[in-house]
Amino acid sequence: MFLYYVDLAWRSIRKTPFLSLLMVLAISIGIGITITTLNVYKMMAFNPAGERSNQLNAVQLWSQGPDSWESYNSLVTYQDAMNLRSNTLPSHQAAMFRSGMAVQTDDPEFVPVLKGIRVTDSDFFQLFSVPFLYGGAWDKVVDTEPAYQVVIGEKLNRELFAGQNSVGKVMYLNRKPYQVVGVIKEWNPQPKYYDPTNGAFNDTEELFVPFSLTPLEEFDVWGNTSGWKFEPMNSYGDRFTSEKVWLEYWVELPDTEQHSAYLTWLTRYVEQQKLLGRFTDTKLPGESVQLSDVAAWLELNHVVPEDNKILVGLSALFLTVCLVNILGLLLTKFLKRAPEVGVRRAIGASRGQIFAQYMVEVGFIGFLGGGVGLIWAWGALQLLAARFEVTEGLTRLDLSMWFITPMIAISTAVIAGLYPAWVVCRTKPSVYLKSQ
Repeated sequence: MFLYYVDLAWRSIRKTPFLSLLMVLAISIGIGITITTLNVYKMMAFNPAGERSNQLNAVQLWSQGPDSWESYNSLVTYQDAMNLRSNTLPSHQAAMFRSGMAVQTDDPEFVPVLKGIRVTDSDFFQLFSVPFLYGGAWDKVVDTEPAYQVVIGEKLNRELFAGQNSVGKVMYLNRKPYQVVGVIKEWNPQPKYYDPTNGAFNDTEELFVPFSLTPLEEFDVWGNTSGWKFEPMNSYGDRFTSEKVWLEYWVELPDTEQHSAYLTWLTRYVEQQKLLGRFTDTKLPGESVQLSDVAAWLELNHVVPEDNKILVGLSALFLTVCLVNILGLLLTKFLKRAPEVGVRRAIGASRGQIFAQYMVEVGFIGFLGGGVGLIWAWGALQLLAARFEVTEGLTRLDLSMWFITPMIAISTAVIAGLYPAWVVCRTKPSVYLKSQ
């Protein structure tokens, strides 16, 4: 019976092509706008950490003095990061910041290129489940005893070493030799949750070097540096001893017991620092520490702006306007066929059968509108990427949208068709039989 109704729906659409086209376009435009905003919102709100979201925690400390910042900063000071590294409670932990250096090789024809670099500890790769193609992270000893070693990305490995196993080979960063110890597979979590402060939807770095090299090399800081009081920076060493925050610190705490124990340790740490004249705000030590899991961390850093949520709501309202317009068009279309319905009722068709037939027809129109709407959405996302330079991570049509879109489109059309179908089902056969 369903296939019969589909056949009737197609014949009806062919009988009124202009009216049917108007309805398909009305649905498609509403769906296109809704899916575009919904896709961007979904990509922003996605949590790449998955099941480990609660285990990974970013550390925030209320290290500022009174009358300064009104909320926790995402970053910590160098001296706090170094003190935190002495704790062995976390399963894995890593300090990090973003820098950049010129990449060179032994090939005289290779043109040096400036690349972003992640300066971090060896635990970074286990913390964030970074997949390796060749080799692995540098030895944990390097976190305390500096060595000129580097982990590179698969793409850069193709550029420098033709995609071969480059572990043990030498490359140059700012003219200094670094030994390659690992090559990671293509890895680009979106949003870049381990460091949203440097662009939540920017691509991941292709180079990773030991954090322990920072005092030796005095790497440039390609990220935020904030201070709650004036402190002159006459040398790189001043950055180390200052109260300026510029590092992120992540820890892995697999269970609630370990989480609680680490919070207790942080509280005691703040107590010690207060005795040393730091953490001068009036907050209690227990109020001066915060652990943010991945979900809270993304919210803390406003990865999903409030404006984006408003846009999703506005697009839903626009879809509602389209629904009202479709309702009017369907009412016109169905009432034109009232004589046909009267004849069918007279020869035995029930109201339920007539209603089902029209629901299949509006559902079919919704399905067609959803297909066209997907094309609109894809085109809009490509336009955002090309014309307005929106990052690729936000303009990629998510796979789930191919399933969500038909559902929304069909549901919208069916809702719009309920009243017109109900009106035409109440047609009295006798009225139209007399007119014939």
